[in-house]
Amino acid sequence: MGATRWAGPFRLAGTAPLIASAGMVAAALAGAVTVLNLGPLSLLMLLHIATMSLAAPLVAAALASASWRRVPPAAMPLAAILQLVLLWTLHAPPVVENGSLLLHAALQVALFAAAVVFWLAIAAATERASWSPVAALLVTGKLACLAGALLVFSPRRIYAVAGFCSSGQVSLDDQHLAGLLMITACPLSYLVAGVVAATRLIPDPDDESRGRAGCVHAR
Repeated sequence: MGATRWAGPFRLAGTAPLIASAGMVAAALAGAVTVLNLGPLSLLMLLHIATMSLAAPLVAAALASASWRRVPPAAMPLAAILQLVLLWTLHAPPVVENGSLLLHAALQVALFAAAVVFWLAIAAATERASWSPVAALLVTGKLACLAGALLVFSPRRIYAVAGFCSSGQVSLDDQHLAGLLMITACPLSYLVAGVVAATRLIPDPDDESRGRAGCVHAR
């Protein structure tokens, strides 16, 4: 019979990448908060990581068993592009340095909504045994990591202050740590989720052997 499945349009195979991503990121964030001395930019990065790779996949997994939450295939690339645009916008120097708390809150809500739709589309495509979620996760992870790499390898500060924070002075060490957190989160979330989604595409040898046996009996 194979693995136990959920009722509804999304089954256990579809939500597995979501749970894997959220679990890995939750463990990493818990360790970062308890061990590291985080500045304002690093805290902002943790918030974005938690939104995209922890809260959003968990909410999507909770919604995935509802039949009315079917997501068309076209939603995946659109949601992926939108969440990347929002992520880069949230880290643009004018937004970080001069953006109001209200602007950041609005962008954060939009990022969360786009990420939920993205992960719902990942669940749907994984259940259909398609390669598209693997490609979407890898491309999204690479472009998200690029933002982190710019922060890690920049020889000077990109941001002077974080305008939405009362203690908003951004040091070079804080900037480097923020980028390191993003680079760490990428393989923990998108890469792990992609690997889990790819396992859905591996044929079950037991099913193949049963199919061959059925053909023999039919003869």
